[in-house]
Amino acid sequence: MILAAIDIGSNAARLLISEVKNKNEKKAEYTKLNLVRIPLRLGLDVFTNGKIGSERQAMFIKSMHVFKSMMDIYKVEHYRACATSAMRDAKNGKDLIEIISETTGINIEIISGDEEASLIYENHIAEGMDNDFSYLYIDVGGGSTELMLYENNKLKFKKSFNIGTIRLLSNLVTEEQWKNMKEDIKTHFTTDNKIIAIGSGGNINKVFSMSKTKEGKAMSLTYLKKLHKEIKALSVSERMEQYNIREDRADVLEPALKIYTQILNWLDISQIYVPKISVADGLIHHIYEKNKK
Repeated sequence: MILAAIDIGSNAARLLISEVKNKNEKKAEYTKLNLVRIPLRLGLDVFTNGKIGSERQAMFIKSMHVFKSMMDIYKVEHYRACATSAMRDAKNGKDLIEIISETTGINIEIISGDEEASLIYENHIAEGMDNDFSYLYIDVGGGSTELMLYENNKLKFKKSFNIGTIRLLSNLVTEEQWKNMKEDIKTHFTTDNKIIAIGSGGNINKVFSMSKTKEGKAMSLTYLKKLHKEIKALSVSERMEQYNIREDRADVLEPALKIYTQILNWLDISQIYVPKISVADGLIHHIYEKNKK
């Protein structure tokens, strides 16, 4: 079965095309056929002006045409397209979705922060792990941060916070929001068990590759703090040169590290695992479970 997931975030839009095989009712095998990322930066318009400007609208529509062509080429059987924080806040988001539906045939859903968190959970990374521990999923996006606490084979608590990398870059996060986030986390995400953090999203994956940490091993909070301090002291162009990263990654890496280090600090978590999961991966799992019969 060939499936496609479109994740339209505040920082970038992604198309993930995967093949899923399930031989003899055994556990399904997921093979990534293609992944395309386009840095639309919808949040830069929306969080400042409340709507998507004409230039980014044009980029958005062209990107969806490209995604549709790729899905046709790969003969995708089922797909789901979801938009998150920026599109939730955009005054003209629904109008743009109608244009895209009419011109490309792609139907985009604007999902809530809670549903976004649930899609990360669809990856079920924590299932089958040691029940002596609790597992905290942390997904940092351009417009919001999603947290999920998984304990004793159950999702204990989840919440979406309107604190993301693009909002921070645009100076749109207040001290009051930080304070409320800290209080919520300390109230709802504490447990008697030791908490193991699981990070997802493009920024933490980039940090993981920069750290040279072996697959399956955890990154330390000490390393994240050290890298955050180093990156904060550099200009965007200096970050690009020193770490060999693109401009659209170099600017958001600092606020992303700030969010991760704050959360880990608040909960006294010293390490974070990065198993390369995303909203798009969760979408693929969700689509398969819905259509496998």
